[in-house]
Amino acid sequence: MVDLSRFARVGLGSWPTPLEECPRLSEALGGPRVLVKRDDVNGLGVGGNKLRKLEFLLGAALAEGVDTVITSGGMQTNHGRQTAAACARLGLRCELVLTRRVTSLVESGARVAPRDDEAYERSGNVALDLLYGARLHVCDTDAEAEAIHRRLAEEAAAEGRKAVTLPVGGSNAVGALGYVAAAAELRDQLSEVDRIVCAIGSAGTVAGLALGAALLDWPVTVDAASVSGPIERHTADIDRLTAEASALLGVPAPSMAHVRVTDHALGPGYGVPTPAVWDAIRLFGRTEGITLDPVYTGKAAATLIDSVRTGGIPATDTVVFLHTGGLPGLYGYAPDLIKEAEA
Repeated sequence: MVDLSRFARVGLGSWPTPLEECPRLSEALGGPRVLVKRDDVNGLGVGGNKLRKLEFLLGAALAEGVDTVITSGGMQTNHGRQTAAACARLGLRCELVLTRRVTSLVESGARVAPRDDEAYERSGNVALDLLYGARLHVCDTDAEAEAIHRRLAEEAAAEGRKAVTLPVGGSNAVGALGYVAAAAELRDQLSEVDRIVCAIGSAGTVAGLALGAALLDWPVTVDAASVSGPIERHTADIDRLTAEASALLGVPAPSMAHVRVTDHALGPGYGVPTPAVWDAIRLFGRTEGITLDPVYTGKAAATLIDSVRTGGIPATDTVVFLHTGGLPGLYGYAPDLIKEAEA
């Protein structure tokens, strides 16, 4: 395994996260042995996969004397909420730029808001952002977001503060190191795994996992379920991030032949759950008491179910479902949640 100790890192999560057998879920699927890697219960800020990235991203920022963190995402961004919580823990100022509109496949690539009700724009992650002391800057377009980023950076410099801008989802070469480390953690918990199923958005989690598995010479397939865009874009992002992270580590970029990206559960686009997603959320809840969200883990779970039922995942496989968190975002869909929970 590549030694990550030379990289600045700050402790934020509780490691290792649990790896839980799910016998009732496995029985309901009628196929493979399914376990869930609980990165949703890793401690700070209601948990989630971004904490692994933030340990390296904020470790590097602190080493550079940063006191202000600027980052962005959609209204219900999990990355924003976990960044706000981490900044509260570390005593850093957190500026979150939240964009209402995201790309929708149904609208032929137009920028639309997944929802515009009070629950989506005021509760869930948004409420926790405020609770953790973040300053929120809400806008409608990418151009507005870029302008706000520039203004915040200029204000910080004028006031003698040192700011850093983190990428959407914390997904860059440094952030990917968090899931290089997670690959080693998971292999130590259970080496006989055939595949890992997880959501893919900004691609840092999948890239880190895939790179870690390759560096460990661990023969595991990574099934990445798109939640936000076409397969081609995600594949390009994985290739780019693994190449950049490999360069950072000083190793040749390995083949990504063990990664499979699908869009079976994507539906109309980011933040828009389909009936299959709500079915998956109910199945995990009613068989194992595990809570999924309708944006990320619900779509990954729907992909898992579809792959098992169509033969894409053989009944003989041992599958780890990576739970990347997102619980607060579920309350951003409160009207639908109430209706679907009663179904």
